[in-house]
Amino acid sequence: MGEHEGRVALVTGGSQGIGRGVALELARQGSAVVVHGETEGPAWETAREIEERGGRATALCGRIDERETSSLAVEAALAAFGRLDTLVTSAGIQRYGDVASTSEATWDEVFDVNVKGVFLAAQCALPHLRRSGAGSVAIVASVQATATQNGVAAYTASKGALLALARAMAVDEAQYGVRVNSVSPGSVDTPMLRTSAALFGDGSQQGVERVLAEWGTAHPLGRVATAAEVGQVVSFLTSPRAGFVTGDDIRVDGGLLARLAAPIPGDTARGGAR
Repeated sequence: MGEHEGRVALVTGGSQGIGRGVALELARQGSAVVVHGETEGPAWETAREIEERGGRATALCGRIDERETSSLAVEAALAAFGRLDTLVTSAGIQRYGDVASTSEATWDEVFDVNVKGVFLAAQCALPHLRRSGAGSVAIVASVQATATQNGVAAYTASKGALLALARAMAVDEAQYGVRVNSVSPGSVDTPMLRTSAALFGDGSQQGVERVLAEWGTAHPLGRVATAAEVGQVVSFLTSPRAGFVTGDDIRVDGGLLARLAAPIPGDTARGGAR
């Protein structure tokens, strides 16, 4: 039996990338999963993959910055599986620009998806997580909540807001037995990262792979992470094994933020943040 046996999870952004890795891992550990995605096809593909592996899943599609989406996703969990124990918020978008060049519309778009979407999902889920007896929330943030690249002002600000929101929720929900934590991945091989890599490559698949490999060297482990590796950490944080962990942020960054950008003279190891 897995550590999530008998539990029911809702994963926003579960149709691809980190969210998909989380959904697959929670299902592998025994949880029934509601997979949220913005578009129908990928969300149901993830749900079908879970079922093909012997798990239980359903899917719900819609914009995560609209309350109806989160409300319907929670209703889907209750209708299909009778309860809700875990919420993982992984839906997010990346946009480039410093403060001077970021339009108000772009700023609002990033915050609507990355922050308001988490708020709405949590607000809809919390009444049921409180009744679980062992409810848990994991918010997918980013190392860029703590340290940042150039030219990602809106994204960085949104991820910093998520760390603050996770702390606030952890304090408020402790009285109901609901634990709330965040995870801050470094570079993870996802469609979003590959889209970013394509912007800085030569447009070819080989160019994307070269950029990903270069970004990987910024991490002391020498590579970018897989979505499954983030999923494993989220699985632990939302399981009973982490029963006394709340209000924390766990970095899944291959040592990225542990290393100073300035190398010792003669040291061939690369520093910096991607």
